[in-house]
Amino acid sequence: MNRRNILWSAVSGLGAALGASSAKAATEAGTGNKLKVVYHLSDAEKVNFVLGNIQNHIDGVGGPDHVTIALVIHGPALKAFHSAQANPDISKRVGDFSKDGVELAACGNTMKAQNVTLTDLLPGFVSAEKGGVVRLAELQSQGYLYLRP
Repeated sequence: MNRRNILWSAVSGLGAALGASSAKAATEAGTGNKLKVVYHLSDAEKVNFVLGNIQNHIDGVGGPDHVTIALVIHGPALKAFHSAQANPDISKRVGDFSKDGVELAACGNTMKAQNVTLTDLLPGFVSAEKGGVVRLAELQSQGYLYLRP
């Protein structure tokens, strides 16, 4: 065997071993703690898409007992969650998510800019007082996976 073949065999073997180790770790992680995921929403045109992603996520893992989800909203997207102008589908989804334990966090800075309080938003929201981006960073530091559809 020449050196190139020996090197290629060693690299291939190492890759296979690492792949098997990663697969085992992913399987073991899935049997322990629930996955924690934070969805980031700021684009008004993506509101329905993101809410659909969250519902698909909950359904895909077998229900809300199998995942911890937070939704952090800031910027123009927050207007879709104002009680006075929210469409019935969004209102229903937010109510369902709230019952399922999804954290619904509204950026405190955006709330000030839009001149709204928690009572002006759909029920179930909490305020991210320090700001939406700060809340996103806090959740990520707590082990939440970050998704921005």
